[in-house]
Order: sequence, then C-alpha cells, then structure tokens
Amino acid sequence: MKIGGLQKLTLIDYPEKPACTVFLAGCNLSCPWCHSPDLVVDEKIKTTPKIEKKDFFEFLKQRKNVLEGVVICGGEPTVNKELPEFIIEIIDLGYKVKLDTNGTNPKMLKELIEKDLLDYVAMDIKGPLEEYEKVTGVSVNPKILRESISIIKKIENYEFRTTLIPGVHDLESVSKIAKEIEGVQNYYLQNFRGKVTVDNSFQGKEGFEEEFLKKAKEKAEEYVKNCKIR
Repeated sequence: MKIGGLQKLTLIDYPEKPACTVFLAGCNLSCPWCHSPDLVVDEKIKTTPKIEKKDFFEFLKQRKNVLEGVVICGGEPTVNKELPEFIIEIIDLGYKVKLDTNGTNPKMLKELIEKDLLDYVAMDIKGPLEEYEKVTGVSVNPKILRESISIIKKIENYEFRTTLIPGVHDLESVSKIAKEIEGVQNYYLQNFRGKVTVDNSFQGKEGFEEEFLKKAKEKAEEYVKNCKIR
C-alpha cells in the first residue's frame, strides 16, 4: 500500500466531523479528467514522494484530540488488498472511517461493511453505467457497479456523487445515472475544475454554467430524494 498524500484537516469531506484525508496511490480506471494524476498514472506514482505508514499512524496518534474521522480516498482505495487491515488500525485509534470509492470492487466493499469497518461510504458514479468505457477509458461491467450501489444503499450513512464535465456529460446522462440510484437519500453533483488533469486536453477547461447545473439537479430529483450541487 502506497500513501501518496495527506490532507491534515478537512471540515467538508467527512460530514459533520473534523477529519483528515489520506490518499492511497493506484487506480483501476483511466478517467482523462481526473485531477489526481500523481495517484493514478503509474509513471507519476513512481516518482511522487510517499508517506511512510508508520508516520501516518504517528500523525493520527498526535491528533486524537483534534480529529474525529479519517477519509480514505485515492486513486481507488479498494485496489489495495491490505485495506481492511489498514482500516482496523485506524479504528483501533478511535477514529471513524469514511471510504471514497468508484464502486468497482463490490467484494471488498461488502467485506468492509460486513466487518463493520466503515462509518460512511461515498461512491463516485462516473457516467451512465452502460457507457463506462467511453467515459473512463476502461471497460467496466455494469453489473459490478449495480452490485456496489445495492450494497451501499443498505447502509445508514452514504452518498453518491458525479463530477459533471462539459463534453462528457449532458442532461440525458444525468437522468440515466439518477435512475440507476433511484430513491437514494443523497446524490451530489460536482462541477468540473480543470486545474490539473491526467489528460492535458482537460487542463484549464471550464466547468458548466450555473444554469446547466440547476437543470441537472432538476433532472436528478425526478429519481432521487435529495440532490445538491457542490
């Protein structure tokens, strides 16, 4: 397991809890607009400085009176077989754990939930499930994604979210995604910000205008109970 980064304090990534965010390197998708190339592109992962596991846990020990939660994201955390043991060590220090995932490993997700290792799960839905290869650059069986959606919908604290990218998403794709997660409590639409991206053609690209985001929210609300724009 390679720790590619650490945000020492976040007040927004873990709902209602002061937390830190640990970034695990490695991903099984190739989204060209991804804003974390240092965590997903093999060549960049090799050259990016890593944080030693022992140093991360020493940090957690020192911040026990300040932080309540740890957000684990990537890359894609579930590509790491050691993830369950990693989370157990975090929990043993008294922290709540939130997992950010792309939902491509329902087996790992189910294991973590059944072992009561997760307090909150956020799943990114990249696009309409039948169009993942076009959207992410990797072929993904929609059945796998639907299995993860079904698993997550059964827990208490969760959210689904989609980053909307001009030229990739439109109102129809938002409707398709929302229909796949019909009835969920929390669905967030995030506007694209092209500061640093895996594919340079997306770098500097502007996100959607506010009017489109409002229409997208209305489309999603035909299927989900609560949709918000981030």
